[in-house]
Amino acid sequence: MKYLNPKADLTFKRVFGEHPDLVMSLLNALLPLKKGAEITEIEYLPAEMVPENPLRKYSIVDVRCKDKQGRQFLVEMQMLWSPEFYQRVLFNASKAYVRQLDKGETYELLQPVYSLNLVNDIFEPELEGYYHHYELVHVEHSDKVIDGLQLIFVELPKFTPHNYAEKKMQVLWLRYLTEINERTREVPEELLSNPEINKALTELEESAFTEEQLAGYEHFWDGISVEKTIYNSAIRKGLAEGLAEGEAKGKAEGEAKGKAEGLAEGLAKGKAKLLLVAANMKKKGIDLASIIECTGLDEKTVNAL
Repeated sequence: MKYLNPKADLTFKRVFGEHPDLVMSLLNALLPLKKGAEITEIEYLPAEMVPENPLRKYSIVDVRCKDKQGRQFLVEMQMLWSPEFYQRVLFNASKAYVRQLDKGETYELLQPVYSLNLVNDIFEPELEGYYHHYELVHVEHSDKVIDGLQLIFVELPKFTPHNYAEKKMQVLWLRYLTEINERTREVPEELLSNPEINKALTELEESAFTEEQLAGYEHFWDGISVEKTIYNSAIRKGLAEGLAEGEAKGKAEGEAKGKAEGLAEGLAKGKAKLLLVAANMKKKGIDLASIIECTGLDEKTVNAL
């Protein structure tokens, strides 16, 4: 059996945008819902129109739904991380929260909005965990929470299933998202034996897609590759500019101290961050080729970390 990657626009929307039972299972597995507050029924909402952005047009997959209590759930697959992503997620979740009320209705009708963001990139290299949950809490008394917005970010490359066996369905869904791709020929039995994961796997079978759909699928990944190249080139350009700026500053001051300070300032803008990211990726067991591709560092530098 030949499968497609579930993280692509085409496949993600087919699995989670056309099967309420599957997106409900994913949400129950990954959201910080209290016992007894699990989702039991899902209704899809119209997808939000995302403004065209040449640099980001391939990186957003969007599924929106609500349950019978009125709670809203936004699910996104982000292929590449960018600094503005936090703000965009907060903006979209806030907009969904505000739009619940018509004029004249009372605030008591507002229901929580959960934003689940699956990120195929590492954006918190300093933190060990892959799961990041944000909510409105009292700064001094963290047990005091204002209900309304719940933002969840999952760093898929950090996920390692052997460390999280206590959350079975969360592990199964994350294994589905991280292990299944075009190279998969034999699916692990623990995935096949779960009815929901098995159904989601069936939706990924290449034979279920038309030639036109497969062409669009390839175009999606080509776009991701181009976007990643542009983004990494921008990082390397920033590093080079920072180094040049540091050298120029040092020469202008005419002193060794000035040059050292200038170089350090330039390095701080680029290389130091890249080294930190590479070190944390290496610590997480991410393969050498992926680290080199994501950071632009050479093999010798990565091996020395």
